[in-house]
Amino acid sequence: MSGNTNGQSSAGPATLITNIGELMTQDLECRVLKDAAVVIEGERIAWVGSSKDAPPADQRVDAEGRAVLPGWVDSHSHLVFAGDRTAEFEARMAGQSYSAGGIAVTTDATRSVSDQELTCLVRERVAEAVSQGTTYLESKTGYGLDVKNEARSARIAAAEVDEVTYLGAHLVPAGSDPEEYTDLVCGPMLDAVLPHVRWADVFCERGAFTEDQSRRVLLAARDAGLGLRVHGNQLGEGPGVALAVEFAAASVDHVNYLSDKDISALAGTWAGWDPATGQGTKGTTATCLPACDLSTRQPLAPGRELIDAGVQIALAANCNPGTSYTSSMAFCVTTAVLQMHLSVHEAVRAATYGGALALGRESGNDVDGERAVGSLAVGHRADLHMLKAPSATHLAYRPGIPLTHGVWRAGVRVV
Repeated sequence: MSGNTNGQSSAGPATLITNIGELMTQDLECRVLKDAAVVIEGERIAWVGSSKDAPPADQRVDAEGRAVLPGWVDSHSHLVFAGDRTAEFEARMAGQSYSAGGIAVTTDATRSVSDQELTCLVRERVAEAVSQGTTYLESKTGYGLDVKNEARSARIAAAEVDEVTYLGAHLVPAGSDPEEYTDLVCGPMLDAVLPHVRWADVFCERGAFTEDQSRRVLLAARDAGLGLRVHGNQLGEGPGVALAVEFAAASVDHVNYLSDKDISALAGTWAGWDPATGQGTKGTTATCLPACDLSTRQPLAPGRELIDAGVQIALAANCNPGTSYTSSMAFCVTTAVLQMHLSVHEAVRAATYGGALALGRESGNDVDGERAVGSLAVGHRADLHMLKAPSATHLAYRPGIPLTHGVWRAGVRVV
């Protein structure tokens, strides 16, 4: 059978997942269906609807009343690293404040391992994320911080994750002149990573890169044809959000300290976009990283205020060795509900469709051939997360309990 709405056919056997207690589609219609079913053909979703109306299929999976959501879309992580920063974490928990300087510890460790060792570490982290329901994953470079090691990080990441972001502008290495290093980031280093990356990012923060240096990085990356992201407003109010808006960046991430002006500026980028149709000009997604906020003891990003102002937000795990050594998107969703005052639906949407928005992967179907992720609709990539629970509410209702029962990634069951 084929549920393809445009007359094209899809290869591969059809799998019917039926008797779904709650199906949270997170598509443009934001549907929550009861006693629902989904048909998968190949890597795509071929049909969505009520169990009683489900078409025949080659294979059948009985969900037995469990909830199904889109797979998590983790739009911000730093998976290409070696080493350990437990001592830094213990010191921070004892009262020391977070600063960007700890990145240098990871840089030394990362440079010291072989390609094979680094690849194995990345694979282990990806597998850990997938086991918890993450089906689409971004990772940044940023722990190489020289031409050779940034290029190596980009190459390894490109083979293991869905989206790669160039973050040579993570920190100025000790002993380097900041202006000379910025020249390197904008020139030879950018050229070296370019075949492996789709995005570029800059840590625009005190202790990292100034506004002028960040602007140079963004200009060079834009001229090279890369999409733009910004680490901004993590440690205090600063120019990060304004730069992201100025450059029409796809996302600005962290956003812990926002002025009313910052929130208004972000909201203004979404004024020409219709969330009901997905049409119009997309704005800059505000990516909130609650696990990082807890680890660094920063104020949680104002997700509630951003949503109320009309800003599209994403939730991401920010897996990294210094400030958020977790890939648990469920933990981020739980925190967003319990402490950031998002509803369960809003939090799940931010961790699925919101992440896809931040990565430019929220649209695409059988017509254009580039399948959307982060939502469940006909023609989208078949990324599904089945819970050991009858509804997504249990993610926040039972915090800390591992609730992943099954995971399908591009139509293949991997958990």
